[in-house]
Amino acid sequence: MPFHQRSQRWAVMVCHRRAGKTVACINDLLRSALTTTKQEWRGAYVAPFYSQAKDVAWTYLRRFAGVVPGVKFHESELYAEFPNGARIRLYGADNAHVRLRGIYLDDVILDEYADHAPGIWGEVIRPLLADRLGRATFIGTPKGHNSFYKLVNDAVNDPDWYRLILKASESGIVAETELFAAASQMTEDQYAQEFECSFEATIAGAVYSKWLERATQAGRITQVDADASLPVHTAWDLGFGDSTVIWWFQLVGGPRPEVRVIDHYEAHGHDITHYCDVLKDRAYKYGDGKNYVPHDAANKLLASGGRSIVQLAWAEGVKMTVVGATSQENQISAARKTLECAWFDAEKCANGIEALRNYQYEFDDRLKTFKPKPRHDWSSHSADAFEIIGQVWQPPKPPAQDVKPRFLHEMKASEIFWPEESGLQTRERI
Repeated sequence: MPFHQRSQRWAVMVCHRRAGKTVACINDLLRSALTTTKQEWRGAYVAPFYSQAKDVAWTYLRRFAGVVPGVKFHESELYAEFPNGARIRLYGADNAHVRLRGIYLDDVILDEYADHAPGIWGEVIRPLLADRLGRATFIGTPKGHNSFYKLVNDAVNDPDWYRLILKASESGIVAETELFAAASQMTEDQYAQEFECSFEATIAGAVYSKWLERATQAGRITQVDADASLPVHTAWDLGFGDSTVIWWFQLVGGPRPEVRVIDHYEAHGHDITHYCDVLKDRAYKYGDGKNYVPHDAANKLLASGGRSIVQLAWAEGVKMTVVGATSQENQISAARKTLECAWFDAEKCANGIEALRNYQYEFDDRLKTFKPKPRHDWSSHSADAFEIIGQVWQPPKPPAQDVKPRFLHEMKASEIFWPEESGLQTRERI
């Protein structure tokens, strides 16, 4: 009730599982749609994925809006239209750059905000509210120290924000016997995150969270300025109809150097010329630095007259170095080794660090275990680009040599190793 009675324009609610936050927010949108004095009022519910919006919220919208005389439901586009011209529509943050651009909003719910890409709010959704003075509500459960965590902390004592943290141990919504049963069947971190709204719990299935936590504790996520005496390298993940990411880094010292990650950039919907311009606009001393791109950047594209991304970039004056393909397991292993000696600029790399923290193995609901490959979501692009760094900075290993096998009687005594505790002399061993 305090949420429904709020006067603030902005709201953030951290609620335990099965607390009813989605039901509350759908009804809040519904009341706003029915009581508005605005012409052609527009409300939106945005889940991390479009399919998730349909699975989670569409049933609730049909159920609660279905009692309104004259309401019309458009199943293919997932929206309800009311007799006064108001609409409530469901969206996914996974395609927000495409589906949400060019519209306006009067009210929006961002569900499971911890799973949204950090740039979606500022780059896409916030501008849609400006001319209509629209409202926004952020809801979800914690997933570490990410943008949702920052939002919750920034809202403390801010009169423009309504803030609610609802723990299962305090709400009384879920029976104590059920909470006890859940606690006995979940890990301590899982229970703390899902039912007690803990931002300190480890993200289940996180690929790099442990390594980033070590970097944080060691003070390696701080201010990291570029060294003007050293070349600056870049590592890319090129999105074909998807996000493109660039990391800037330097290698300092040796033979096992520090990897200083000094900058990060991500954008969507631009051609290679845009990213080449971004590279040129960064006032770094590239010198002998290299621009590392994944192996598929060398593939030819029909839309570019048969030229590859590498060729298009070279035409813009940006020389690229293609990194050979390897297994996902090798990429992750190399990235983890890199995180052991990496320093990050906390401000310039903030979105990239958040992506690395949230990069997770996909959970198999049927087998009830994590799949061997991470899931593809907003965090994948920064993670894939960082894995390129892991593949290129480490000292090269000498190539394996073919050695002709020899029988024991062909070998010298000095070439044979047996444990000394065997009690045998070298000649006796032979």
